[in-house]
Amino acid sequence: MTDCSFCRIVKKEIPVQIIYEDSDALAILDIHPRAPGHTMILSKIHTETILGYPEKQGGNLFNSIKKVTAIINEALKPDGFTIGINHGKSAGQAIEHLHIHIIPRWNNDGGSSIHGVVDNRSNSNLEEIKNLILKVKQK
Repeated sequence: MTDCSFCRIVKKEIPVQIIYEDSDALAILDIHPRAPGHTMILSKIHTETILGYPEKQGGNLFNSIKKVTAIINEALKPDGFTIGINHGKSAGQAIEHLHIHIIPRWNNDGGSSIHGVVDNRSNSNLEEIKNLILKVKQK
């Protein structure tokens, strides 16, 4: 996709700070970091979200995330990480190209857990939600 800025980054048409690359992913430092070492793993396959990513390659992408996290861990020695995907505009995805954020975390850094991202509790109980999910799974 020629108008996708992340595809252009993967093709090295836009200069960025690359910290890792393999056949499935390119890891770059986020240009608007939330913490030192905030990295984005860009899929080399253009797909908007994880739902379009080829299942057979999911393990490879996960291994890239693991390797980059280990590299950042050794280099910066954070106390932990928040790793996540903003899936869709309502979740904060600004560029419609699958990418995973790796954000190093330090004790008392002012951030919160993934549980702090949203507070939209359901009126349904867990069993009702499970049954809705299992109906789809059985199709």
